[in-house]
Amino acid sequence: MTHRPIPSVDALMGLLAGCAGVWDTPDRSGDPVDILDHGLQVAALLAVSRPDDEEAQAAGLVHDIGHHLEPGDEAGHGAHAATAVEGLLGPRVARLVALHIPAKRYLAATDPGLVLSPESARTLGCQGGPMSPAEAAAFETGPDFAAAVALRRADDAGKVVGLRVPPLESRRPVLERVAAGHARAGSGGC
Repeated sequence: MTHRPIPSVDALMGLLAGCAGVWDTPDRSGDPVDILDHGLQVAALLAVSRPDDEEAQAAGLVHDIGHHLEPGDEAGHGAHAATAVEGLLGPRVARLVALHIPAKRYLAATDPGLVLSPESARTLGCQGGPMSPAEAAAFETGPDFAAAVALRRADDAGKVVGLRVPPLESRRPVLERVAAGHARAGSGGC
């Protein structure tokens, strides 16, 4: 299914609010927090690990909305989310969102200490499994390699039931700045 691009920060905030009580699997057998709580946890972790990278923080907040847009499409949820936010938040945010699955495959191949949630471990297979050495080497040369790995590490850590993080509305200024920066870049402004 093709989804219309998200037209505004208000619309994105509404979509994110609608992710409260929506899980990564339709039957709630997946990760222990809903999509909104998970995105807020990932954004909060990235605000600490990458405080000067608001595009990564925005990507962390929205990376799993594809589960809400297209329930049950585990392999494609990153692409669905990337497509939905690219026009509003820009190509880098979309790329980071799309890369959160390849980054899991990369870490599964290269980090022997990687701990995945049971759901992330289960879905690794349908997402292509661990990368081959050649795939991992190619992934390392990507322009957003470090940010993609940081997002993935936050993704894996941001699944804590009851963790207190700043509320959704606190993320609005970051989304507005990222969207405004993308709009300026698209209009040729400085």
